Amino acid sequence: MGYAQAITRMTTAEFIAWEDTQADKHEFLAGEVYAMVGARRVHVAVSLNIASLLKTHLRGGPCRAYMADMKVEVKLAQAVFYPDMLVTCHPEDLRAETVMHHPKVIIEVLSEATAAYDRGAKFAAYRQLDSLEEYALIDPDRRTIEVYRRMPGGDWLLAASEAGQGLILKSLGFKAALAAVFEDVDRGDA
Repeated sequence: MGYAQAITRMTTAEFIAWEDTQADKHEFLAGEVYAMVGARRVHVAVSLNIASLLKTHLRGGPCRAYMADMKVEVKLAQAVFYPDMLVTCHPEDLRAETVMHHPKVIIEVLSEATAAYDRGAKFAAYRQLDSLEEYALIDPDRRTIEVYRRMPGGDWLLAASEAGQGLILKSLGFKAALAAVFEDVDRGDA
């Protein structure tokens, strides 16, 4: 999350049209526009690791992985976000140019500045997506992974990573070892 900007309140459609003309990225929640801040090297390294693993895993199937620059609109929350990664299998999303509406999995890489927002208001908005089955939070500083899974009754279950388990996304039949998720995080050339 970034910081609220002094911009006249707008509708979601107005925001999407406005955002497409901006040099910098912004997120939108209930009429408020938030400028996004730049990512640290470890954030980018973890995002790239997971996106690469997901792309390989999904190759040849009906789902696609996207990272960083693809927007997700949550109509019920009047929100538009840029998740670090998302996976969608929905035909409408697979034809969309800039805005997805039916992600199956969303992954956010945490930073000290965004962790509370990603766990709180952003997750509350994401939960309103009927298509969303799993929401993963990756903390590169603590080397932890939390995966929230939607249960059949609609409740969400937290499956925190246990020693050595890595990233498990049951809805995709995907598993990545911790070493693969955090590869190159400690190296200065990542």
